[in-house]
Amino acid sequence: MARGTTIPDRPTSRRMGALGALWPFVRRYRGQMALALVALVATSAISLILPLAVRRVVDNFDDGAGLLDDYFGAALMVVALLALGTAARYYFVTRLGERVVADIRKAVYARVITLSPAFFERVMTGEILSRITTDTTLIQSVIGSSLSIALRNTLILAGGMAMLAITSVKLMGLVLLIVPAILIPIIVLGRRLRGLSRANQDWIAASSGAASETLLAVQTVQAYTHEARSIARFDDVTERSFAVALTRIRTRALMTAIVIFLIFAGVIGVLWIGARDVQAGAMTAGELVQFVIYAILVAGSTGALSEIWGELQRAAGASERLGELLAAEDALRDPPRPVPLPRPVRGRIELRDVGFRYPTRPDVSALENVSLTIRPGETVALVGPSGAGKTTVIQLIQRFWDPRSGQVTLDGIDLRDMARADFRQAIALVPQDPVIFAASAMENIRLGRPDAPPEQVREAARAAHAHDFIEALPQGYDTPLGERGVMLSGGQRQRIALARAILRDAPVLLLDEATSALDAESESLVQAAVSRLSEGRTTVVVAHRLATVKKADRIVVFDGGRVVAQGSHDDLVAQGGLYARLARMQFTDMPVLTELA
Repeated sequence: MARGTTIPDRPTSRRMGALGALWPFVRRYRGQMALALVALVATSAISLILPLAVRRVVDNFDDGAGLLDDYFGAALMVVALLALGTAARYYFVTRLGERVVADIRKAVYARVITLSPAFFERVMTGEILSRITTDTTLIQSVIGSSLSIALRNTLILAGGMAMLAITSVKLMGLVLLIVPAILIPIIVLGRRLRGLSRANQDWIAASSGAASETLLAVQTVQAYTHEARSIARFDDVTERSFAVALTRIRTRALMTAIVIFLIFAGVIGVLWIGARDVQAGAMTAGELVQFVIYAILVAGSTGALSEIWGELQRAAGASERLGELLAAEDALRDPPRPVPLPRPVRGRIELRDVGFRYPTRPDVSALENVSLTIRPGETVALVGPSGAGKTTVIQLIQRFWDPRSGQVTLDGIDLRDMARADFRQAIALVPQDPVIFAASAMENIRLGRPDAPPEQVREAARAAHAHDFIEALPQGYDTPLGERGVMLSGGQRQRIALARAILRDAPVLLLDEATSALDAESESLVQAAVSRLSEGRTTVVVAHRLATVKKADRIVVFDGGRVVAQGSHDDLVAQGGLYARLARMQFTDMPVLTELA
């Protein structure tokens, strides 16, 4: 199977206790739950009263029209109460289900959005979205419908069995003989259903993951005419999901057929014996009719419970999967008592003997014993071949990862001793591949400072040389930019990202290939904006194009995860070595298929 469609190994849900994970969300609404329970008990009790009324009508059929009128009038009142109680039960239970699912979705999203990049290396975004949508829909169905129906049928089953015993102990004893035969297939096949339900949900999540991965890169897929292979890959995952679902459906259909046959075959047998007792005068016709109705209620409740059991098992699997997200262990954690970053922030950054390896590539050292001090207000450029460790330094400064050895500090404080939300407020980032959200241009720039007034947003756009093209959009700054900024060119997206950084006005500025997607004219304009922006700020620039970093205060050359040289452009060229070789490649007429590509 292709990468990204593999189902992680997880323990199969062996018990319905997984539904207990929903209790913290349900208990917040005890009052609403109590109202639903009152309505539930009331409707169940009314359902159990009706057979008594029918018995009285049958046994007193010859006692006159007046008494019959009274009985039928009372029956009409009971039916009206049943309708009102059922409506109340539906309202309170369905409302509770919708409210609980909304809370679960919010909790899962709030948890996932704070997890570090290490988590997203293991779990695909599409699978997470599947859990937030498909799994929560299952839970909504259970809390808002199946659970109340299960409780109602349980009450009717218990009450009906009691009334059967009151009506005829002999016939009741025969009914009890049928129960073990009904429970055996429910228990045996139910265990298989639990595993199949969990596997079915996992494959649905894998299908969503495969779809989201290719749809987010649809232009690349089409450019390389990879549509047929992508379709085949998605078809394969979807068919596997269908195969598991089909096995689950067959198992559940078999269980339903067995249970229903045993229930009604048993009822027919009991009624046959009861009919002979009426003929022998051992019981009245009304008592037999009452017993028949209660037997039908008990049989119907048992059948309904066997149906709902499958739904509860699917919900247990869904609850387990959502619980995994809520309980996901993050590789990075804020300390219990974080040290506050002193304000104003000076912006002194230090890497002290830092070593780091990515979890997915544990055999490859991304950084090896790197020590680097960046003084407040200094502009430092990181250059070197691809994979040399430049972007890793940027990520460590933001504490997206923790070094395996050594320290990364800001103003002398280890990043691990501070709250990430605290020190990240002092950092502005312009990434190599800027992300544009499906919101307006105004809101996309406001990501840098959400409370910024419109005029400050426009000033930031002007400084990033983005104002003119934004104003030319159909609705100006209010124009939606489409998912991932499909309406914009690469250079325009990068200038939006630069405007965010300018608006943030942070003391530390990180530029990761910030001008790589710009044409020569735009690059010149943006370079001027970056030069103004970096004044008085600690600026770390990652660049492949050496022309963009010639004026940096210091250039640090990386190779193989190590610092191999540092100094000014002229000094490094004079020293020879890797930087001088790269500079010759870029500043002569040689092809640009270099080590930096």
